[in-house]
Amino acid sequence: MDVEILELVAVVAVLVIVAASYFASKFGLATPIVLVVLGLGLSLLPGMPHIEPDPELILAVVLPPLLYSAAVNMPVVDFRRDLRTIGALSVVLVLVSAFGTGALLWWIFPDLGFAAAVAVGAVISPPDAVAATSIGKRLGLPPRLLTILEGEGLVNDATALVLLRTAVAATAGAFSFWEAAGSFAYAVAVAVVIGAVVGAVAVQVRSRIAQPTLTTAISFVVPFLAFLPAESAGASGVLAVVAAGLATGASGVRRLSAPDRNAERINWLTAQMLLENGVFLLMGLQLRALVVDVQGAGLSVADSVWIGLAMVAALVVIRGVFVAPVILTARRRRSGHEEKARRFEEILTQVSNDERFQQHPRGARIERWLQRNQADARFYAGNGLGWRGGAVLAWSGMRGVVTLAAAQSLPLDFPYRSQLILLAFVVALVTLVGQGGTLPLLIRVLGIRGTDQETAHRELSLLLGEMRQAATGQVLDNPDLHRRDGERFDDEVLEKVRALYSRRDEAVPQASADTLGAQIPELNQLLLEVEQDALNEARSIGAYDSRTIAAAQRVLDAAATRRGAH
Repeated sequence: MDVEILELVAVVAVLVIVAASYFASKFGLATPIVLVVLGLGLSLLPGMPHIEPDPELILAVVLPPLLYSAAVNMPVVDFRRDLRTIGALSVVLVLVSAFGTGALLWWIFPDLGFAAAVAVGAVISPPDAVAATSIGKRLGLPPRLLTILEGEGLVNDATALVLLRTAVAATAGAFSFWEAAGSFAYAVAVAVVIGAVVGAVAVQVRSRIAQPTLTTAISFVVPFLAFLPAESAGASGVLAVVAAGLATGASGVRRLSAPDRNAERINWLTAQMLLENGVFLLMGLQLRALVVDVQGAGLSVADSVWIGLAMVAALVVIRGVFVAPVILTARRRRSGHEEKARRFEEILTQVSNDERFQQHPRGARIERWLQRNQADARFYAGNGLGWRGGAVLAWSGMRGVVTLAAAQSLPLDFPYRSQLILLAFVVALVTLVGQGGTLPLLIRVLGIRGTDQETAHRELSLLLGEMRQAATGQVLDNPDLHRRDGERFDDEVLEKVRALYSRRDEAVPQASADTLGAQIPELNQLLLEVEQDALNEARSIGAYDSRTIAAAQRVLDAAATRRGAH
């Protein structure tokens, strides 16, 4: 394809994505579904060239930044709290789905071989959470459901791709369960270590560079810095990217400046929007090429369709049966967490009134541990997963771009390759349009609602009040407060800042004298540092909803930008 044509295609694709996203939001439609249907229509136009991207382009170029952008914005506390459920859905369910659908395919294609059938099962097993979460956010799903769906989408791709690689290798020789299990464990462990190290080192380097454009540029290559070494080591590059994103999100808020975070947030949101929606448009555009490939191989398109529909039915049943005990177990634990929360509250009351404990060298650390466990217990007790939430989880099994890219990465000599790729497309299309298109109706019928605006605003006001109280006590009302040069702040500066500090939209006071003017930025910086420390403490304990923490961080970053501009 000529460079000019490639440029034209890229420009048109971006304009189509922007237009579809804009009008989909206006009419209350899910953008991914609109783009898939639009791509399907475009692929059938006379003279439309075949769109057959290299699957490695998707797996190695598009997928890493997509997963990283989602992982870096995932609240680590929420991910930790629902790690058991996320792990069950993203690892165990993927394995069960792969072997279940693989056994069905083996029965349909006896000469395919069991290992090859499991490989295809791994291709169609991982749900794509982009469509589900985009619908859920628009309709106001509870934060815990969104966290589980996003967490599942982050990890299940790694599970499926590692299983695919293992199953394809098994088609060339004898299959050993223990050897496959060892390879899987190695791929996971090494990927987590590499990703965590890359994320931590990247944050350290970026924290020493005081230029937002440069730090954001570094963040754009972090996914690949994690992906490439992990793949070279025979581990899961996808899981390494997720680990790097989680590590960056956990430590970046403490080490990166407000301008750095603001620039990164805007740039990554733009990149994520284009990549996510671009792959859904690409899904639709590939239909014609897939049909031509199947016909050219002398295989039946109709067989691919009906077998794909059978796979969809099997996946829906497997997911529904699997989710039911997960929800039942979570509901049974709810009463136990209510008792735990009450018990931790009693212990904390005793601890706070015990002077000897407060003076103990490890007293503060133990008290923080108790607070964190109390917050976790309150979270589980107050955010249960009922049958309605379970129904949404069970129906949110839409497949997407990873399924198509993984299918196209099957070896060229793979039996029924063209037909199986079309089968994977049918699974992705039917689940995305069928389940994704009916998910909003299901949410409305079930009457699921997230946190109401009044409660969210009240919780945010409470958190901001705690942050101001901490800053006031440690800075403005601190009798031992000194400047960096050892001198005391002028009383006029303290009074002016104190008078305006209770208003979040305050302007930085201006002083007429140069001496006083130099003190104001320093005092404001101290206030911001204490507020950020208080927010970080609330984040680590998990006493507030993650969306409240994120909203408070945006307020604080905006205040830092305003104060630093003067």
